[in-house]
Amino acid sequence: MTWPVTYHRTTSVAGVNIFYREAGERGTPVVVLLHGFPSSSHMYRNLIPALADRYHVIAPDLPGFGLSEMPSSSDFEYGIAAFSNVIASLLEQLDVERYALYVMDYGSPTGFRMALAHPDRVTALIIQNGNAYEEGMGDFWAPRRAYWADNGPANRDAMRPFLSLDGTRFQYLTGSKDEARIDPASWLYDQLILDRPGSVEIQLDIIYDYRSNVALYPAFSDLSARTSASDADSVGQE
Repeated sequence: MTWPVTYHRTTSVAGVNIFYREAGERGTPVVVLLHGFPSSSHMYRNLIPALADRYHVIAPDLPGFGLSEMPSSSDFEYGIAAFSNVIASLLEQLDVERYALYVMDYGSPTGFRMALAHPDRVTALIIQNGNAYEEGMGDFWAPRRAYWADNGPANRDAMRPFLSLDGTRFQYLTGSKDEARIDPASWLYDQLILDRPGSVEIQLDIIYDYRSNVALYPAFSDLSARTSASDADSVGQE
């Protein structure tokens, strides 16, 4: 079997160089893959060719992640709202008018905001581990809630271990029944990007900004309910 070719491209969007992976024939239904923390479109490297025989697949790296540009915080306001605007603008530049969104982690509120702003453009939502409910914020979120309530040095510093190699490895291995099935290169690649000068402070800013999503959870959950799992059938329809 011959796998479809994946292309690796970079383009300027609102003054920020955005890297994205693209595969499949233009003119076929579009699926946009939005990655989560702490990864990038690299997490979809195996999924992209598996979809590209039927769909036009676009998988961008969010600003500050993967191979996209990481402008300083003084030049770019890091947060989910900015991410959604950048990705929507990227798709407009690529002349993509309608698309299904496959979202995960940070990619989830990014995609949800895109869908709220332009519901007519979204043919389906495929959600992998994307929270839209207060009930989904268990004990794991307690340090983040403390940080959101008070972003002073103590609470900000409490987030730093989450950005270390141990924290990144935790993202991959926690809950795994067989760690031997998980490629260590995946978390090492993610950590290489996280360890760039200035990256940790930017990631701490993004974690603090994440609180803005909680107020939108009712709208997000309503959107998720209206776009049920059965809507995945519409990915291949126009």
